[in-house]
Amino acid sequence: MTGAKVIMTFPVTPTSHLLAEYEARGGYGTLRKVLASMKPEDVTKEVTASGLLGHGGAAFPVGRKWQVVHLNDGQPHYLCANADEGEPGTFKDRWILENAPHLLLESMLIASYALQVRNAFVYIRGEFDLPYRRLAGAVEEAYAAGYFGERILGTDFACDLVVYRGAGSYVCGEASALITSIEGKKGYPRNRPPRLTVRGLYQKPTVINNVETLANVTGIVRDGAEAFRKIGTPKSPGTQLVSISGHVAKPGVYEVEYGYPVEKFLFDDCGGMLGGKPLKCIVPGGISTKVLTREDIAGLTYDHKAFEARGSQLGSGGMIAIAEGTCMVRLLQVMLRFYHHESCGQCTPCREGMGWLHRIIDRIVAGQGRPEDIDMMVRISDANDGTTICGMGDAAGYATVGIIAKYRDEFEYFIAHKRSKCGGRLEVDHGQVAEAAYA
Repeated sequence: MTGAKVIMTFPVTPTSHLLAEYEARGGYGTLRKVLASMKPEDVTKEVTASGLLGHGGAAFPVGRKWQVVHLNDGQPHYLCANADEGEPGTFKDRWILENAPHLLLESMLIASYALQVRNAFVYIRGEFDLPYRRLAGAVEEAYAAGYFGERILGTDFACDLVVYRGAGSYVCGEASALITSIEGKKGYPRNRPPRLTVRGLYQKPTVINNVETLANVTGIVRDGAEAFRKIGTPKSPGTQLVSISGHVAKPGVYEVEYGYPVEKFLFDDCGGMLGGKPLKCIVPGGISTKVLTREDIAGLTYDHKAFEARGSQLGSGGMIAIAEGTCMVRLLQVMLRFYHHESCGQCTPCREGMGWLHRIIDRIVAGQGRPEDIDMMVRISDANDGTTICGMGDAAGYATVGIIAKYRDEFEYFIAHKRSKCGGRLEVDHGQVAEAAYA
């Protein structure tokens, strides 16, 4: 790979989601190889040696997670693919589900064999329509072809898969809330320890991996860990699917090699900014990651360590490009409206803190802000950090503190002048603030 490439190396056609085309390209051949010549522990060793990191946001080494599951312990083991892609700005997993569902299914079968899983699940976002229909159709095709069920490909391996639709909760994208939802309970996150790989779904060992993470398994086992490590960087091997949106000329899903220059990706591969406007900042990996300014990304490469050194994260791969002229106060208002709406309410700091932050930012945008509001928002964010069961309270704080740290002058101007430093006007109707689009 010589750089960022549009979409995955997986070829896309109008029928690439169908079994016949997937098999014509060698699909399910890796599963045959695994069942014929590899032990379960051999698969885990190969995945571990590849250095594959989780692509859902945490970037935890996949092999280390799998190794925690003890084989032949007499317990049922479960595998869950997290397809509850609800992070604003992130739509890479949706692309896989729509265009390459059999790649996910074959990878899940290989992972299930490695982890001694009899029953696997795909937890898919309830709002997904075409991705769900494509995935459900692929599951039916795979069952009809004998890839799921009893005695798969004439071996003793058996595996069933259930596609479970969520009901629209962003919090259910968190691993423990996801399994609580599958169990038929309210989708509340759980306290840990114990880890989910020790006591997860139905209190049994459970591995939960993101869709893109699992989709890498087939290629790793087919070509070997060494081939996988030849791409990317030593500490971030492989590639990342990046879904980029915002004020960019060519939005979409790109496969980016770790270590690739961010500026080259934005200004060459993605065509730069709409209308030739200057870049103001990027939200690097979903709105839970701290913004990086135009100056921050100078010389930056796309890998985990490099982004952490600049004070942010790659997150879920959902990059949003923001042009000069965008009001960061109003941008934060949109983010905090989302977090307040999506808080499950289980933890007091998140339940109360999200509402508090939302009310403050609404008041600022309505022209009723106070100078002390800025520091108050930072203090609320700091109070939420590490005090909630899941990371949602932390995430909202990262977004808030990150924007205020970089653009505090815009908040001060908005409060002092009751209008945005970036232009636009306010229309107040029945107490609700509506924003007119800036020119």
